[in-house]
This record gives sequence, C-alpha cells and structure tokens, in this order.
Amino acid sequence: MRTARFTAVLIVLVVTVVGSVLTAITIGPADISVRTVWTVIVDHLGGSASGVARNRDHIVWELRLPRVLTAGIVGASLGIIGAVMQTLTRNPLADPYLLGVSSGASLGAVMVLVVGIGSGTGALSIGAFVGAIAAFTLVLLFGRRGRRLLPTRMVLAGVAVGQFFSACMTALIIWVGNPHATQSVTFWLSGSMSSARWQSVAIGITALAGVLALAIWHGRALNAFAFGDDAAATLGIDVDRLRWLLFVATAFLTGVMVAISGAIGFVGLVLPHAVRFVVGPNHHKVLPVVGLVGATFLIWVDVLARTAFAPRELPVGVVTAFVGVPAFIVLMRRAEIRG
Repeated sequence: MRTARFTAVLIVLVVTVVGSVLTAITIGPADISVRTVWTVIVDHLGGSASGVARNRDHIVWELRLPRVLTAGIVGASLGIIGAVMQTLTRNPLADPYLLGVSSGASLGAVMVLVVGIGSGTGALSIGAFVGAIAAFTLVLLFGRRGRRLLPTRMVLAGVAVGQFFSACMTALIIWVGNPHATQSVTFWLSGSMSSARWQSVAIGITALAGVLALAIWHGRALNAFAFGDDAAATLGIDVDRLRWLLFVATAFLTGVMVAISGAIGFVGLVLPHAVRFVVGPNHHKVLPVVGLVGATFLIWVDVLARTAFAPRELPVGVVTAFVGVPAFIVLMRRAEIRG
C-alpha cells in the first residue's frame, strides 16, 4: 500500500474512532445528544464546569465516556497483541485467548480479587501480568521441539494450559465460597466494561502506548520474523532476545487488559488477518491500523452488549465469541490447507 493511500486510511480510521466514541456515548437509557457530549468533554478538558445539567454531566463524564474509552483501548490492545503474537509464533491461530495467556492473566487477577491479596486496578494488573507470564512460559515450554516453535503444538498447549488455569480459578472460587464474589467474578471473566473508570483509562492507555511504541520500533524485525528465525538472524537480529522481549511486553499488556475488562476472546485472532488483507504484511502499517480497527470494533460490541437485552447486559466476551468462533473455523481450515 502506497504512503498516500495509507495516510488516507489512517485519517479515515481516526475519524471513525472519534465518531464512534461520540456516538456510543449518546446510546443508553438517558437520551443525550452528540452536542451535549461534545459540550461536556470540551468544558471538562478546559477546566471549567459545563453548562449541562449535573445529572447529564455525570452520566457523560463519569460513566459513559470512561466506559467507551476503555472499550476502545481494550479493542486496540487485543488487536495489536494478536498481530504480534501471530508473527512471533508464525501461527495464524495465535491470540491471548487461544494460547492460554488470558486464562493465566484471569487466574492472577482472580487471586487478587477474591483472595484479597491487593485492591485496585494496579494490583489487578500486577496479578494478571504474573499469571499471563506463567501461562505463556508453559505454552512455550510445551509448544516447542528443540529450539523450534511448532504452531500446532502451541495451539494444543495453549488449550491445555488454558483449561488448567480455568480449573484452578473454579477451584479457587468454590474454596472461597462467597456467592456474590462468584457471580461477579464469573461475569467479569466473560468480559465487561461496566466497572470502567478514569483510573482504568489512564492505566490502559499508558500500557497500550508503551507496548505499541515498542512493537512499531521493532517493526522491521517483526517483518523478518514472518519469514522464519533464520531469515531474521541473517539480518543481524538477536532472535531469542527480541522474541522474549516482545512476548513479555504482550503478556504485560494482556494482563493490564484482563485487569480492566476481564477475558475477551477472538478479537486478537480475527482482526489482524482482516487488516493484513487490506494493508499488507508490513508491521509499520499493520500495527496502527489494527489498533484503530480494534478500538472501533470493541466500542460497538460493547454498545451491543449493553443495549441488546437492556436493562440486562451481555458479557462482551459472549458477543465477540459469536463473531470469533466462525472466523476461527475459517482460519483453521485455511491453515490446514496451507499445511
């Protein structure tokens, strides 16, 4: 894709994300216009009290805006994580959910949440990061033969590790024996933006910006990884060091996203393939585009989740599964054909 065309695509996607944020905030039980949303945001950013009624100001600034921004951040992060993991493992079916990383992060976060090791998004993020690293280390251990990562073995190892960590979570919840905690944790593990606040926005955007910058900085190396470790090594890339650096970075970002939104599957699996089909395999182009597409996608998935059966709310992970499972089957069949 030429530079001018790629720039135009980026501009369109940025405008789409901004429009999605403003529009999504207006959708809900309270009737709020885009003009009201814009007024509240501009006034708060300017440091002055908005002229909007206090209850509407509270709905926009304290409830809906953090939730919509969190959905966008999580969607962008999952898309970027999936793109990086698929390249590093040379596995088109790789994403945090299928490789067991989300389950490990969930177990770490649940231990913090249920057992009471700590509190707040920061503590949840640390617990989720430790769990994600543990799960991913096991997947790498069982998914390789010698020094080679085998795509099929990694998926099988990811499924096994994910099931193991899920079983540990179930045992932990039953052991605690708190019905209210069990209900809230079960809903949270299926993915939800209902607890999003400005703290989660700040933590999420910081983690996303850092990992995205790191991945783009190593975009040339990621392009080389797509042709195999030997090809990357001939270009002077320290293959093992860079792979572990980016694995740890994506595990960290996965942990943060699980901490603020729960486990949401299939976003990181499907979107990178769709983006590569449009812009090509160059990661300097794939990463920013998949981030913007992921943000837009999950913003509207969250809108559907909270409005489809209002006043009841669907877990976001349920909606993404409806989209992701058929896409996973298609990708799996394509991988078999290529194999």
